[in-house]
Amino acid sequence: MTKSENDEAESSESIDASITAAPIATVKGQAIIDLPKDLYIPPDAMKVFLEAFEGPLDFLLYLIRKQNIDILDIPIAAVTHQYMEYIELMQELSLELAAEYLVMAAILAEIKSRMLLPRPVDAENGEEDPRAELMRRLQEYERYKQAAEDLDKLPRQERDLFVVQADGSLISVEKPLPTVALNELMSALMDVLKRAEHKTNHHIQMDVLSVREKMTLILSTVQENEHFLFTGLFDLREGRLGVVVTFLAMLELLKQSLIDFVQAAPFAPIYLKPRVA
Repeated sequence: MTKSENDEAESSESIDASITAAPIATVKGQAIIDLPKDLYIPPDAMKVFLEAFEGPLDFLLYLIRKQNIDILDIPIAAVTHQYMEYIELMQELSLELAAEYLVMAAILAEIKSRMLLPRPVDAENGEEDPRAELMRRLQEYERYKQAAEDLDKLPRQERDLFVVQADGSLISVEKPLPTVALNELMSALMDVLKRAEHKTNHHIQMDVLSVREKMTLILSTVQENEHFLFTGLFDLREGRLGVVVTFLAMLELLKQSLIDFVQAAPFAPIYLKPRVA
């Protein structure tokens, strides 16, 4: 017997030993290895198969993964032995076997016979490993199987995700804008005046500020936006005079019903918006 035959025989014995040593059941923490001698099992008792194989390659890949076998160094004798046991089990249960399983059994038998034959020692023209084609097919099948499992784990609509639609036309929400009290408006103006004092510069010559020009500037700015921040309309570089002129222009626009002051909540920022006719 050659070294390869010894290795395959030892691997087959270790696999059979691991299968035999597996407990049938665990009762009160104690593993049951052998069936009781007085246990009667009807010939048509129900049998449950936990593994479903999609073909001979899938079954071979299962055997390889179960025994942690290197796919590049498959012990053909051990794998063929287990494969034939599965074929015999299927025949005993009177289940219909697909032709692919029988073809794979013939391929395994051929590979095993080729490995048992003596090989010529030729370093230059070495014969290809008889398992090479089978290993290539198994590797390719394993890649496709892993890709299919990864795709199946992705969230799928109508399985993991469900589209929800709501009719927003039936929902009516009114958001009344609170009126701004005069004291709050004056408090906001005082804050702007205080900040203007920190930004005042010494000017040798000061341009004349016009309330009418400020009104035009404020109105055009507010009309371009739905809401405009009250403090954003003041140019602190113009000093206290510029702040006062800008505020007077706002009051004049408010008096002429061209703008409105709005505030979302007490102590919230004050906004200006154009009044819709």
